[in-house]
Amino acid sequence: MPDLAFPPMLADLARIGATGPPEFEMYERFEDPDDTAWWYRQWTGNDEADGSEFRFFGMEGAGGYVGLWLVREGRPLTEQPVVYLGSEGQTAVMAADLASFLWLLAQGIGPCEVAYDEEPEGVDPDAVAIAERHAPDSRRPWREILRLAGEEFPDFEGYVDDQCR
Repeated sequence: MPDLAFPPMLADLARIGATGPPEFEMYERFEDPDDTAWWYRQWTGNDEADGSEFRFFGMEGAGGYVGLWLVREGRPLTEQPVVYLGSEGQTAVMAADLASFLWLLAQGIGPCEVAYDEEPEGVDPDAVAIAERHAPDSRRPWREILRLAGEEFPDFEGYVDDQCR
């Protein structure tokens, strides 16, 4: 059984529960790989896909998943990109790493804001405190965080599309 415990920065985020704005709800631990495999097969329509390259840790209100894409071989979980797989087929790389993701949430940017290119509605002071505690050197404007993630991982949508049937 894999270790499903969160690294400290996600554990702190999970303690505050849901953030708002943006609308985003944390799990208590990483989703079990068997549950990920079931969901990913349903989402892609591909019985051979197992989603093992993902570690989901939260969702938005419509049921879209947020998690780590384990694409940086040999690197810790905190250095993996954060991605969004929406309930309506949306895909997005939200942040290049967990530190940048914390700053997105702190600035009111969640999965729906990324997927639909929406402006933030406000900030979450609890998320700001967590970002300041765990990632003070990663503070950047949210548009820069999204731009850098998109530049580093431009093929995420194609990667997921290739698995869909």
